[in-house]
Amino acid sequence: LDKTHSFHHKNKKLWREDFWLPAGTHWEDIETDDDEGRFPLPRDLIYTLPLAFAFIAFRYVFERLIAVPLSKYLGVKDRVRILAPSIPKLEAFYKQNRRLPSQTEVLSLVKQCGLSQRKIHAWFRYRRNQDRPSNTKKFCEASWRFVFYTVAFTAGIGSLINTPWFWDHRECWTGYPKQPVAESHYWYYILELTFYLSLLLCVSVDIKRKDFKEQVIHHIATIFLIGFSYCGNYVRVGTLVMLVHDSSDFLLESAKMFHYAGWRRTCDTLFVIFSVVFLVTRLVVFPGRVIYTTLVVSLEFFEPFNGYYFFNALLFVLQALHIFWAYLILRMVYKFVFMGKVERDERSDEESEVDEEEDDELEGDGDESNWEQRKGSINSKLASLANNCVLNNLTNQRNINSRLPKAR
Repeated sequence: LDKTHSFHHKNKKLWREDFWLPAGTHWEDIETDDDEGRFPLPRDLIYTLPLAFAFIAFRYVFERLIAVPLSKYLGVKDRVRILAPSIPKLEAFYKQNRRLPSQTEVLSLVKQCGLSQRKIHAWFRYRRNQDRPSNTKKFCEASWRFVFYTVAFTAGIGSLINTPWFWDHRECWTGYPKQPVAESHYWYYILELTFYLSLLLCVSVDIKRKDFKEQVIHHIATIFLIGFSYCGNYVRVGTLVMLVHDSSDFLLESAKMFHYAGWRRTCDTLFVIFSVVFLVTRLVVFPGRVIYTTLVVSLEFFEPFNGYYFFNALLFVLQALHIFWAYLILRMVYKFVFMGKVERDERSDEESEVDEEEDDELEGDGDESNWEQRKGSINSKLASLANNCVLNNLTNQRNINSRLPKAR
């Protein structure tokens, strides 16, 4: 208790009681005895940084010893990509800009390298394809997240199922802020914060997806939310927030794994289940129960204070991201219903780098002889396609006595 009092006393400006605690409450008032349970201390969170690096090391071992063999067993196949030829000036431009050159820059590179514009464009498309992540890499990343979310959700359910606030959210505020924290809930917090710290540390090397910026905002908001709720002893509400998020995330990652493995029906089934769980938990349960509890029910136990507004602001940031992702998921549901299958993961699995078809297009971007060969191949495929169309039309009309129009 003396250490706790000394810690808050030395950092008076940071731990102002009027910001962190309801009016009339002091840090000394909420310090618990050892036999009552653990009291949240800010210094507990310091351990999450070295643990985050340990998570990264464990992930590295997991992906190579477990995820890669599993990907081969499930039939994950990587696309063979043609390497761009070594051209130092183009390579220097690419590493510096990480994008396709503008027309003015292309003309400048033509003069510097002595190549045609077609070959300059072709080289950059080859080079960008070369940097695209393989299906195996994407499978490994999804499998690591699947394992963590599954373990976290299972542990969360196990530690919360018998708590009074799991069933009655008013219990989140009974006795607040003097609420001892169970050992299981302490470790639930530490592991969740460690995991999101590790994701933020790896954001530069992980696969960049369509919602990259939203993912970074989500990780930062989550880290602030977990850290702030622990220091302010909003642990009961915090455990519910984490459980709601973990309930659908492991389904998404499992759907990705089977998508990369080419198990289309399994992927589609898991996607439908994930969509239902996500929409219910993020658009109904989270705002209707969790945010309502923190925003409205809590006022029955204390007057609004700075920490109350900050905590709810972080929850609203998460809810805004939920609405954005729900929009992407509903687009996928629309495609699934009207097209019969999931083309790609609209929520976060569409890379922003290049289109999948670019490799095929690049095969025709070489010299003129290659272009002629490519053109002949295209003409052959078009002729085959036209024949198939005619056969289909004839089949569909075979029971009709009238003759086909001459144009058909």
